Amino acid sequence: MPTFRYQSMTAGGQNRAGTLTAASRADAVRQLMQRGETATQLEAASSGDSKGKRASALPSMRTSRPSMGRGEMATLIRELATALEAGLPLMQSLKTIRRQATGRAAPAILDFFIERVEAGDTMHKAASEYGRPFNNLIIGMLKAADASGRSDEILHQLADLLERGVELRRELLSAAFYPMIVAALIVASAGVLVVYLIPKLLGPIIASDPDAVLPFPTRVVLGLSDFAMNWWFLVIGVIVVSIVGFRVWIASPENRFKFDRMKLRIPVLGRLLRDISVARFTRTLGTLAAAGLPILDCLRITRDTLGNAAMMQAIDEVQDQVTAGRPLAEPLERSGLFPPLLVQVVHLGERSGRLENMLQHAASAFDRQVAISLKLFTKAFPPLLIVLMAGIGGFVLAAILLPMLQMQSMAT
Repeated sequence: MPTFRYQSMTAGGQNRAGTLTAASRADAVRQLMQRGETATQLEAASSGDSKGKRASALPSMRTSRPSMGRGEMATLIRELATALEAGLPLMQSLKTIRRQATGRAAPAILDFFIERVEAGDTMHKAASEYGRPFNNLIIGMLKAADASGRSDEILHQLADLLERGVELRRELLSAAFYPMIVAALIVASAGVLVVYLIPKLLGPIIASDPDAVLPFPTRVVLGLSDFAMNWWFLVIGVIVVSIVGFRVWIASPENRFKFDRMKLRIPVLGRLLRDISVARFTRTLGTLAAAGLPILDCLRITRDTLGNAAMMQAIDEVQDQVTAGRPLAEPLERSGLFPPLLVQVVHLGERSGRLENMLQHAASAFDRQVAISLKLFTKAFPPLLIVLMAGIGGFVLAAILLPMLQMQSMAT
């Protein structure tokens, strides 16, 4: 029988290492589980077993596998954390959740995890090999859970983080729903007026006096109407080319940086985007730091959750400065993209040694700031759209009425 070298963790959190003889990797894992130990590392002691090891493992190539949304992922991780908190070993927790799993993605993910963990892999390695929906944030937290011996606590923190992200996205969608409906109505109304109603209303007036000089609003509206009716295919082509061209342009990292930097400078909207990114950054960094990950790993994982290239570049510079041995607060302040409150919290947290706790408290404050910014955005944006709609309506009304008044004055 092959011999395996192993490292394991007991139920009390003690680390152990040694060798054992087993028919396969899965059999070695079962032997450790029967002793009350969870394998954290398992490898063949002889080179002759490496072929058997590779043959028994799942292929590393990421094939198309079922995925799930953030909400479903948060629920799955919460269930696993609850099972571990109840004292069940990892394998038994996975199998218990698998028996109750429904849908297409959850059973496939749990089956994959069960097979990989039985083969001696850790959760974060299984998640990394599975691919979507496991991003860097989830993999990093699973890695911390595997290494810390506090899996249930860290998984609860990860579930909280994912649930907060889902709630924030729902708040954004609900805030943008009404303004988008108003904007769509403005576009549809303007299209119907320009293409259909205006030509019918002004046609008889123009026919009665073809040589008359029409007012400027009337000429503009009629010109737009003629262009839209005769060159509609060109309009569609310009729209398609503009969309494709923008996507090609924005694919460049330099252009993405310029565009995201410009978004942060837009009144009201820019502040909302910044507050959302800062709240996500603060909560994610605090959660990862509380899980025991090194600060550089925390920054690297948190960087990918910001969603703004300008702020992501600022975090890259922060990582360089921290690597050189400088405090975290100084490069955050120099970037000019993070609020003074966050800089002060990080500074105090570094000096007191309670950075993760202070970040968690600050995250709640920034969440409240996001709620305030959302309310400001939802109250400010609809009136702006209404003013725009009134301007378009007034221009179209002037295009209709001015020729009538002109003809009436000429008749008198």
